[in-house]
Amino acid sequence: MEARVVRAVQRRQVLFLCVFLGMSLAGAEPLRYFVAEETERGTFLTNLAKDLGLGVGELRARGTRIVSDQNLPFLLLNPLTADLILNEKLDREELCGPREPCVLPFQLLLEKPFQIFRAELRVRDINDHSPVFLDREISLKILESTTPGAAFLLESAQDSDVGTNSLSNYTISPNAYFHINVHDSGEGNIYPELVLNQVLDREEIPEFSLTLTALDGGSPPRSGTALVRILVLDINDNAPDFLQSLYQVQVPENSPVGSIVVSVSARDLDTGSNGEIAYAFSYATEIILKTFQINPTSGSLHLKAELDYEAIQTYTLTIQAKDGGGLSGKCTVVVEVTDINDNRPELLLSSLTSPIAENSSETVVAVFRIRDRDSGNNGKTACSIQDDLPFILKPSVENFYTLVTEKPLDRERNTEYNITITVTDLGTPRLKTEHNITVLVSDVNDNAPAFTQTSYTLFVRENNSPALHIGSVSATDRDSGSNAQVTYSLLPPQDPHLPLSSLVSINADNGHLFALRSLDYEALQAFEFRVPRAAEPGYLVTKVVAVDGDSGQNAWLSYQLLKATEPGLFGVWAHNGEVRTARLLSERDAAKHRLVVLVKDNGEPPRSATATLHVLLVDGFSQPYLPLPEAVPVQSLTVYLVVALASVSSLFLLSVLLFVAVRLCRRSRAASVGRCSVPEGPFPGHLVDVSHTGTLSQSYQYEVCLTGGSRTNEFKFLKPIIPNLLPQSTGREVEENRPFQNNLGF
Repeated sequence: MEARVVRAVQRRQVLFLCVFLGMSLAGAEPLRYFVAEETERGTFLTNLAKDLGLGVGELRARGTRIVSDQNLPFLLLNPLTADLILNEKLDREELCGPREPCVLPFQLLLEKPFQIFRAELRVRDINDHSPVFLDREISLKILESTTPGAAFLLESAQDSDVGTNSLSNYTISPNAYFHINVHDSGEGNIYPELVLNQVLDREEIPEFSLTLTALDGGSPPRSGTALVRILVLDINDNAPDFLQSLYQVQVPENSPVGSIVVSVSARDLDTGSNGEIAYAFSYATEIILKTFQINPTSGSLHLKAELDYEAIQTYTLTIQAKDGGGLSGKCTVVVEVTDINDNRPELLLSSLTSPIAENSSETVVAVFRIRDRDSGNNGKTACSIQDDLPFILKPSVENFYTLVTEKPLDRERNTEYNITITVTDLGTPRLKTEHNITVLVSDVNDNAPAFTQTSYTLFVRENNSPALHIGSVSATDRDSGSNAQVTYSLLPPQDPHLPLSSLVSINADNGHLFALRSLDYEALQAFEFRVPRAAEPGYLVTKVVAVDGDSGQNAWLSYQLLKATEPGLFGVWAHNGEVRTARLLSERDAAKHRLVVLVKDNGEPPRSATATLHVLLVDGFSQPYLPLPEAVPVQSLTVYLVVALASVSSLFLLSVLLFVAVRLCRRSRAASVGRCSVPEGPFPGHLVDVSHTGTLSQSYQYEVCLTGGSRTNEFKFLKPIIPNLLPQSTGREVEENRPFQNNLGF
């Protein structure tokens, strides 16, 4: 008991060490890898085995995989070489838009033991986009009274590239009246202003057509152009002026399309068309134009598309107010999108182990990760399972959890468990997600067979027929499959004088009990025996008995197995003639076996005799039938003996032979009543034949039934049948009417 406690503590210490190491590595700086956008698919990035200080085989054996929040298969891990390979061509502008740097985080998950490494792939921008003006022609109206140095806001170009490849400068075609000033908006964007160099004269030059060029910082640089058409007007000396230069507003992400975000207002002191103001976006990005629209008359800003806090949190808009005389003013609108609890938690299952062997110590059943796209309390989650289950949840790093067994499982109590993992966020209202897991419990041979009764009492009438079915025993096993298969056999009797093996036998498969011979109430009123689950080699099959009329060492007999159909299956003990099994029977063994047993004395010269045993393996006794073997004629002893006997009294011999023939005929009729049979039909005629080939004075025949099952067999000898009697003995006799002693051994 103390050893098991120590081992359990050691296993917990190893588990805590693995979790601590995994959390330590996960909390360190992430592994960083860089790749230029538009790099071809299949490009080698790094070798993870070298980066992690692990062998390639160890990395593969630990079940390494790549997981990411984006669920984009942009990386591929080669399990044979541990090379990290680019799985697809990346477009930085599609993945990150204007955000710089463009970082694609992912995790390296090692399952055996559990460990996580944070990593990120940074996508470098290349100069693959040229600056583009949304309007290819820009129209301006400038009063001729405009003072030199006045600046006029122009539409800015759009460049999807970032960094040095983004928009960097504007130029205008050479002229004497205008030049370009480039201004930074403070948010990484630049915009052009057209500056007047000298006083205009509408009568001299009523209109200008200039080319505005936008340049990026790439090498070589890319450019885009727009035509600036300038119309010189009469005097309009007041430009529109906004009441606020900056508008800030917060909008919930679930605001309906068409709702008003904010209303801006500007005023113009001029009258007539010079005082009429029209509102419009100034150098707006494509995203802003898709999301918002402004009423040109009222200045109210409306939603054109749904907002998504998880995608964009802040929009910055520049709104221009232009009067009828062409003068304009501008203001800035900052729209902050507020989060609502509109995303249910997600459970991402990484691995699941089923079935789980019963009686196993703490075992990891599942590894999963929780993700909620909301922010703040809306993105915080709690994870739980049912209280009445032998499982617990263990949190790990990066919102990973492991589902482990809390105690050893018992298949006999529950063969499977339906586990519901409930994930709830802390937002208002609270949203939850449920994930069902079915865990099967596999069987371990942890239950011994049990009999349906502790004892059985069987009643048999005396003088019963041999191989009579006298009853059955039954045992069950709570395990399943092969662990629940029960095999029956008999244990050696506690009373060494009880010849149990010659009294009863048992069917190894179904527990049926059979009486092997006719019982005599006056000789045996009751006896006890036990049944084990399996029998061992060495069980007694039968016993060959021979006698020698000599005395002293001339009467010392020894037995040996002279011939056998399958050597190694049976053996004969030299001193007592017991025939025993040398090993367990199997289905590959032949059904019929012929054994020749030799017995010889210790005289000079030694004299011997042989007995032939025919053994048949059957599947069990069910109304057994054994036909009486045909009589084998007695060989003539010697010519001298026959002549001597005939000379003494031929009449007397003839009378004796007639008397014996009558007796044998009667015995044959009586024995036919108790013949032994098996379900498949009669056995061959000579099952056990002990032929007089040596110095024994008689020939004997024996009836044998032997069962060959999975582990045990049933064997039966009836009393020998003497086909003929001689009037005289030659000095060597065999015990007449004594059956071979037998036993059930397999």
